[in-house]
Amino acid sequence: MLTAIQGIYRDGKVILATIPSNAREEMAVIVTFLGPSTIDLQTRGIGETQAADLRARLAIFAEDWTNPEMDVYDRYDIAKASL
Repeated sequence: MLTAIQGIYRDGKVILATIPSNAREEMAVIVTFLGPSTIDLQTRGIGETQAADLRARLAIFAEDWTNPEMDVYDRYDIAKASL
């Protein structure tokens, strides 16, 4: 039986969002790395001018987004699933 579980690859390790109920101490897995997702703004009705405006307005958050202390929010779903 195959079971698909979302996870994150970080620092050479795969961190699973949930642990499957049939998991044993050691078992074979298949890992597929997904490419970065891109969003076609034009199909969403956002032109170059509007995109540039959005980028400029969101730039004030860049320092917070790149702050290492904010990394905990990148793993929120995984942490919540393990409760």
